Amino acid sequence: MDFTGGTAGDDLEDAEDAPMLGPVVCAALGMEARALRRGLTRTPVVVVGYRARRADRLPVACAALVVAGFGGALDERLRPGDVLVAEEIRGPGAGGKAVPCAAPRLLAEELIRDGLSAQVGPLATTDHVVRGAERALLAAQGARLADMESALVAERAGTLPVAAVRVVVDGPGHPLWHPGIVRRGLAGRRVLARVGPALERWSVLLVRGEEGTSEGSAAGRA
Repeated sequence: MDFTGGTAGDDLEDAEDAPMLGPVVCAALGMEARALRRGLTRTPVVVVGYRARRADRLPVACAALVVAGFGGALDERLRPGDVLVAEEIRGPGAGGKAVPCAAPRLLAEELIRDGLSAQVGPLATTDHVVRGAERALLAAQGARLADMESALVAERAGTLPVAAVRVVVDGPGHPLWHPGIVRRGLAGRRVLARVGPALERWSVLLVRGEEGTSEGSAAGRA
């Protein structure tokens, strides 16, 4: 099974040469991209590969870059099937740069409107799967979820708005390398397939400059 790509049509082979008027969604794995496309009607999805090794395939111009896919919770407030909308993306290492995300509470509100369990908080990108003591350390520093792509995509984005939406499939008490990951992965894929409509509504509001309308609300706070 191919977890890193897909067909040429699926992956938008020439996306980097085609300016986009709207946002572009980035997924690490082909299975994530296929799930995301089920809920998207006008937004392209680019497969950037494990640890964003194919980030050079992203377009040179678009309205925003959105990283979406699976992630690992760092604290017990996030359970498998929950969605974490990043308020900032922290780079790997102690000196990793934190990049603020565009209108995270507005995006969380749109996800909640569609019946999803969404929370907002910092996301940490690492270069490996975190476990045990390292998971606890990142949580103590305030991060809510870990992935291996978002900071790399945010770095490539430059001045473009960025966002990250991760569906939890593992976390404290729900280890990644456990038979239960198959069931959690299938459930997570169903959740991922439902985030598209909220992403597209959020992108319209973002382009209209309405991203500040929900910043004072309590959506997604936990």
